[in-house]
Amino acid sequence: MSDVAGRLPSDGAAMVLDGCGIVLACTPAVKELLGVGAGELIGRTFADLLAEPGEVLLPPGGPATLRHRGNRAVKVRLDVLPLNGGSEAQCLVLAVPVATAADRDRDEALVRALFGQTEIGLVLHDADLRIVRTNRPSDVVGLLACTEVGPVVPALDDVLVAADAEAVAVRLRQVAETGKPMTDQVVRARRREAPDQERFVSLSALRLEDREGRCTGVAVVFSDITERQQTERGLALISGAEKLLLGSLDIVRTAEGLAGVLVPEYADLVAVDLAEAALVGEEPGDFSLGAPLRRVAVATRDGAWPAELLPAGASPRVRDPEKELVYGRSALAVPDLSELRIALADDAEGRRQALPHAAASLLMLPLRARGLLLGAAVLWRCGDRPHFDQDDVELGSQIGSRAAISLDNARRYAREHRTAEALQRSLLPQAVVRVSAADTAGSYVPAGTTTGIGGTWFDVIPLSSCRVAFVVGDVTGHGVEAAAAMGRLRTAVQTLSDMDLSPEELLTRLDDLVVRLSAAEAASPGSNRGQGTVLGSTCMYAVYDPIAGVFAIASAGHPPPVLSVPGRPGAGFAAVRPGPPLGAGGLPFEPAELTMEPGALLAFCTGKLLAHGEDGTEKRLRQLRELVDAAVQEDRTPAETGSTVLRHLLPEAPDHDVALLMARLHVLPADATATWELPADPEAVGRAREMVTAQLNAWQLPDLAFTTELIASELVTNSIRYAGGPVGLRLIRDQVLICEVSDPSQTQPRLRRARLTDEGGRGLFLIAQLSQRWGSRYTHHGKTIWTEQALPAD
Repeated sequence: MSDVAGRLPSDGAAMVLDGCGIVLACTPAVKELLGVGAGELIGRTFADLLAEPGEVLLPPGGPATLRHRGNRAVKVRLDVLPLNGGSEAQCLVLAVPVATAADRDRDEALVRALFGQTEIGLVLHDADLRIVRTNRPSDVVGLLACTEVGPVVPALDDVLVAADAEAVAVRLRQVAETGKPMTDQVVRARRREAPDQERFVSLSALRLEDREGRCTGVAVVFSDITERQQTERGLALISGAEKLLLGSLDIVRTAEGLAGVLVPEYADLVAVDLAEAALVGEEPGDFSLGAPLRRVAVATRDGAWPAELLPAGASPRVRDPEKELVYGRSALAVPDLSELRIALADDAEGRRQALPHAAASLLMLPLRARGLLLGAAVLWRCGDRPHFDQDDVELGSQIGSRAAISLDNARRYAREHRTAEALQRSLLPQAVVRVSAADTAGSYVPAGTTTGIGGTWFDVIPLSSCRVAFVVGDVTGHGVEAAAAMGRLRTAVQTLSDMDLSPEELLTRLDDLVVRLSAAEAASPGSNRGQGTVLGSTCMYAVYDPIAGVFAIASAGHPPPVLSVPGRPGAGFAAVRPGPPLGAGGLPFEPAELTMEPGALLAFCTGKLLAHGEDGTEKRLRQLRELVDAAVQEDRTPAETGSTVLRHLLPEAPDHDVALLMARLHVLPADATATWELPADPEAVGRAREMVTAQLNAWQLPDLAFTTELIASELVTNSIRYAGGPVGLRLIRDQVLICEVSDPSQTQPRLRRARLTDEGGRGLFLIAQLSQRWGSRYTHHGKTIWTEQALPAD
């Protein structure tokens, strides 16, 4: 009776009857069902338990109503089983409440339905995960079932490929051990008899237990989702290729992104080869011309690129386009590489391009966009992975076409980047400039993207009388347009500097020019505001006089330079108040004059250098001051200092182009100049000639005495005649001989051609013939006319 009790529902009871219907034995559950203990029930007739005594119990039983001790009717279903053992016991009666019996019937109906249908796979495993029952044979399912479950109980690896069987077994073992159900897990389940056919199933599993909670097996419900999975995978791969359009515009990074999309979902090995011309932004030529290629990206499933294949950075070359397999013009699948291995047996170079040892199949995807063949992506599958077929050709063609558009966008972006950078660099001066007034070193760092290139510039402009001008500016916008706008401003500054204007006056005239240029830009029908405009540009202009040691500076919206003086601790900012950006209007530009000492170091930079990165402007300003101060204390050259500053403040490519100008100031020796002040008296002209001759003899320049006497005599005479006095005369010995004459008049001299009948008007023409350069500039007290003569070669 104990075995029978274990098989009954918890609220059912079993009784053994003899031929007269007397209860010989019963299960303890009768107490719960009828309220009568087993001891009381034995010996009574079964008819006494019926609520309706007239009911007759016949096999196989049926619905009946029993009496509960509390005179309550209990509806049950009776199952009567004959016992043919030759003993006193004649039948076994199983009494189960009607509700429980109905539930059991439904459960049995569900099990019959599951095992009878063929749309949903059902497999029962024992505790050792061997298959004990399935609802359909393997030739129909082809996945987790066997043809028949006979005396030999099959295991998973008898049905599936070993790797897939192990992956499924791990999941089922976890369900059996933890009791936690598994739902809708997608697993690969290739059949052993067809390992090259890709198969996927959606798997759900739960643990089977006996009444004591011990695991008796695992029930698995699955459905074949191979087609759906392949479709979703194809869409994911195509989507991944399309997302390359939203990624980096660097062509190499785009190629690396393509390799990452294809591995490991689609292939085990991938190499992306691009034409060298495409890498530099040019349009690649026909591969039939043998255009050089470069393997720009590789990817592998296990991370180790095969040593027998060309690595990243190698340069494969198309040798025979008519017979070339790898770099064709349409997608091509080679499901079996056996014939290709035979064909390339004596071609080591060909094998290095296309035949890894572990590869079983190959797929070539041409990367063609806008009529240009940029290169190819070569894919390999290894091991027992399904070989590439025609479906892969169609899917690969879609992936390749989308990736090619991204690569071509990156190529065209690279061309624009190179054009903008080349234009920007062509408009900048040479990096290192050495004049008597200063040693300078300029640095230009282009932005990492075209959107940041353009508009930043620096300049070092030699002026008259050994003076030098320093310029740093930044044009709003980016790209080629900004570089062109920068070129216009730089040219304007150079032109205005030739007039020897003071810094604030030069910026005022430049501001007026910017207003007119911006008005012309706005009126232009094809103008593109924001791609490069002079309006809102910033500029700093400074003039240094190495004789007086005076540094004059003014700023239009530009940060002041960092100044460090030898012997003084701590670098600081030059005391200048920046005015509004060019074209913004508002307050005038305020000048500042500073007295400089020999060896002072100035660092002019654009605001983008200080705003770059996440450190904050204040922290970067502090770093810049510290670096400049250390350079002065260690007596580094401007070039070394500039490299150190950029190395610390720009560890990676900036988002915007950056300019940095370092300048170490000098003063001319006292014996390199001679200055006199003459009264407005015609007799002073003769004295001027005598002083000039004496000074040139002292400088051992007697060969220049005659021409310099004529120049000084003519200029002093004109000043006395037309401007009055006092008249200043100064000689400067530098890389050239400079003669200056200053007077209180602000009327500029004008060179003209004198007629044959004119008695005068030939003085400036004579000076122009005798000197190498000459000019005039305004001063605070009048004007200065200057000339330059080349020193003798020895």
